[in-house]
Amino acid sequence: MQSATTVAEPRPTVADFHRVNRGGGLFSESLSQWLGAVFALVAQRLGLRPTALTIANLVLGLATSVAVVALADRVAAGDVPAWVVGLVALVGWQVAYSLDCADGQLARVTGQGSAAGARVDVLCDVAAQIALVAALAATAVAQRPETPTWLVAVFAGTWMVNLVTSVMQAGPNAASMVTSTSLPVRLVKLVRDYGAVIFVAALVLMLAPALTFWVIIAFTIVNGGFLLASIAFSARASLR
Repeated sequence: MQSATTVAEPRPTVADFHRVNRGGGLFSESLSQWLGAVFALVAQRLGLRPTALTIANLVLGLATSVAVVALADRVAAGDVPAWVVGLVALVGWQVAYSLDCADGQLARVTGQGSAAGARVDVLCDVAAQIALVAALAATAVAQRPETPTWLVAVFAGTWMVNLVTSVMQAGPNAASMVTSTSLPVRLVKLVRDYGAVIFVAALVLMLAPALTFWVIIAFTIVNGGFLLASIAFSARASLR
């Protein structure tokens, strides 16, 4: 009598994790999601749950932003080299975002997704982005003390537009104002690609922190404009 043999299922690869990513834009899909796939693979090998990656994203994101805030005045005074703080921000924010990409990939490939896990993911994203906004605002004010309070407030409010619209896009009633996936359109959309945005923000902190004031103005205009366009788009659809 022959004994039955069990064929082991093949282990998922980095490509398998990347294949289930939820996009994010040209930059994110080319760098952040691939790095996230590597983190997801390592986590799967270690037997970690997706929420472990979510918490790691939160801790690293908060730690990086707190460091930027704590050193903002010293950078402005010339006591600490800007490139050091900028490099910390560049690496810290990008790795944290890649961990945020990884938790969803791990959940989808291993079937560990849950409503509770999704809620934790969104809440941690909110906390990490509040800290990031605080870091950019603190740098702008340290470099330019006359920065208007109202500008900082509007910048902080409009920054969350990306997160809100991303959550809305995940629902059954999701809709996109621009459906084209051509390269020119994707290049234009880099202004709302979170991976690209934090990359540019960190480069400014590294190379020219005095320009942070103008960076927050630019992000306020872009995100505020997108908010108004989204309201008009949704209102028009609801009136049809």
